[in-house]
Amino acid sequence: MRGPVVAKSSEALLEYLQELGIEVKTHRHPPLFTVADSQSLRGEIPGGHTKNLFLKDKKDNFFLVTVDEDAQVDLKTIHHKIDAASRVSFGKPEKLMEYLGVEPGSVTVFGVVNDDQNKVTVVLDADLLDNETINAHPLTNEATTSIGRDDLMRFLEAAGHPPLVLKVTE
Repeated sequence: MRGPVVAKSSEALLEYLQELGIEVKTHRHPPLFTVADSQSLRGEIPGGHTKNLFLKDKKDNFFLVTVDEDAQVDLKTIHHKIDAASRVSFGKPEKLMEYLGVEPGSVTVFGVVNDDQNKVTVVLDADLLDNETINAHPLTNEATTSIGRDDLMRFLEAAGHPPLVLKVTE
């Protein structure tokens, strides 16, 4: 059993990206807890903005599904698309912290940097990848980090989480 997580800080994540040779731009802002909150920043931060779902199936398989902020996801049928063992539900906050090192309201694709046991399968919606720039929280909802689509893929590979790229939205 794994001990308590010492989640990498936002600063450590940004240093890691720099070590990988990935250039990002990070915008600091007041805490944003919902997509509606974050939409107040539109126009200031170009690119695709993400919505993240931390899901689990009945066999305790965990999935981080990252889609465009406006995308609709059918939670009753997504298990077929992501090859889950059963219908899915939202993962508990304790597991979110244990595996990704973030709290509800700060769920982010960058959280996989903390999943050193590869407990979480990353699923990127194919439509999100139509954007050249993708925006996500850098482990805190007090900032938004803009990363190039190809650099996001490089980060996920380097973090040991090659993503499934699937059409999961309606």
